[in-house]
Amino acid sequence: MKRISVLIATLALSLAVLVSCKDGAQKNSEVSAENHQSDHKDHPHDGDRKGPPRHGGDRKGPPKGGSPEQTKSLEEIGGYKIGEQATDFNLKNVDGSMVSLASYDNAKGYIVTFTCNECPFAKMYEDRLIALHNEYAPKGYPVIAINPNSPENEKEGYAAMQARAKEKGFPFAYLVDEGQKIYPQYGAVRTPHVFLLDAERKVQYIGTIDDNAKSAEDVKVKFLENAITALENGTKPSPEITKAIGCPIKASRS
Repeated sequence: MKRISVLIATLALSLAVLVSCKDGAQKNSEVSAENHQSDHKDHPHDGDRKGPPRHGGDRKGPPKGGSPEQTKSLEEIGGYKIGEQATDFNLKNVDGSMVSLASYDNAKGYIVTFTCNECPFAKMYEDRLIALHNEYAPKGYPVIAINPNSPENEKEGYAAMQARAKEKGFPFAYLVDEGQKIYPQYGAVRTPHVFLLDAERKVQYIGTIDDNAKSAEDVKVKFLENAITALENGTKPSPEITKAIGCPIKASRS
């Protein structure tokens, strides 16, 4: 009888331990699930995220954490080099006309600028491009803006370009790089990216407009204007090349 009582007590204790362990495991599982849900909210997987993806996708500006500064050298890019003659183009302007370099009579040079509608850096330079054209076009150096981005993004398409040009009152040609054939020839990789050509369409300066994208008032070095001054004086720009600052040009996915 005493043995039976001991056996019953042992079984009861074992049962209590098993129930306790099961409850503890269930609680740990619930805590783990809650932590996972919390982590998922704070750090969702790219496939489950709402809003723009972490890598690529249609977002404004350069990829998060990336530098807006041009990273490849001219040799790696494979476009025009200083002193090479640029091929003329014939591109559609926002007013419906076709524009080429030959369209400009008595030009002393050309400020060919690859820019776009949506890039924050391109927007920061719009007023400066307007001012540059107003000052230098009468002197023989017109701004010729080209949008190299893929029209797969409707905000960069022709209709959006027309709307942007009207909104800002662009006094210069704003051309669409149909088929994205021109920007690779030049070696443009960012928006904005400037190529200063002389009267013979030879490339004399490549790079950024000045040394402060965010603030026109705080600019210390006006690279493009200094290059134009050098051409006017019959000398070579110095520097001839700077790194473009802006958003990567968006190529077509097709």
